[in-house]
Amino acid sequence: MTITDHPLVARARLLAAELLEPEAERVDQEGVPASHIEAVKRSGLPGMTAPAGYGGSAAPPAVVREVSEILAGACGSTWFVQSQHHTPVQILVRGEPAARERLLGPLARGELLSGVAYAQLRAHPRAPVRARRDGTGWRFDGTVPWYTGWGLNDVLLLAGLTDDDEAVFAFVDARERPGLSASAPLRLAALTAAHTVSLELDGLRVPEEAVALRVPYAGWAPTDRAKTLNTSPAVFGVASAALSLLDDATAAPLRARLADVRARAYALADHPSPLARTEERLAVRAEAYAALNAATTAAVVAGGGRSMSVTSKAQRLAREGMFLLIQGQTAETRRAHLEALVR
Repeated sequence: MTITDHPLVARARLLAAELLEPEAERVDQEGVPASHIEAVKRSGLPGMTAPAGYGGSAAPPAVVREVSEILAGACGSTWFVQSQHHTPVQILVRGEPAARERLLGPLARGELLSGVAYAQLRAHPRAPVRARRDGTGWRFDGTVPWYTGWGLNDVLLLAGLTDDDEAVFAFVDARERPGLSASAPLRLAALTAAHTVSLELDGLRVPEEAVALRVPYAGWAPTDRAKTLNTSPAVFGVASAALSLLDDATAAPLRARLADVRARAYALADHPSPLARTEERLAVRAEAYAALNAATTAAVVAGGGRSMSVTSKAQRLAREGMFLLIQGQTAETRRAHLEALVR
């Protein structure tokens, strides 16, 4: 079976063609509706990285990347909301048995959709969110600057840092409760539709059985770093969607450039050592951003004055491309990207 023949890829293409693409400009202005999330849940895609024994598909990385490209190219906001779900699934796979047995099945089957509130760990040694022992459970205090999918997700994976530099990951219901409050939706230049808020934690109490993973920060950081070194498949999905707005003669050289960097990016992603060839990964990542910028800029130019309308597909893709420039950004990736831009 080829990647394009895989059932999950077929489902992603159907979802994109029948729902996400036709509604993308409206969603960009009005927000991701609950009906989109329900369609994603029914599609089987939430379980694509989960083990088959829990109702997932255990799809290979190439299939996961293809699905991500399809969804991102169809509707960046819906893609971003559902993309949060896959990290919690993977943490449960290797995490604490109690949380795994309670949640992995519902998450894999699409009965629940999860968001993530852990990027603040990348601020280390600062600790925007602190986790402390509280009787038989845990207490979380601090601020999560960015949380996507508020009002759409069922649960969220929250991370805090202990005084002993241990990262504690726990699942809580994605709703306001004592100790957990959300800001008004943030107005952003791109993906405002993804329902992003900040979260304030003031003595949020979480029982021990909700803890999915406890790991020294020094043990978690290399795994997280490896994720940020590689190019997001969404870059190629949005760029391809932008190139579809051009005539064949204009698109051909840009498409060839994109295909070349895509092949090299995915070869590096498949390397058996996730932290090997770091400089090459960062360079290819910067090349991919350059190809994305060229594709979305060409789409805006080709659209002329129509591209200035907020309902323009070219403008939406250009704004989504701008968002991808900073998604998952770390000090290391920022520095490498800036150096590439000034060379």
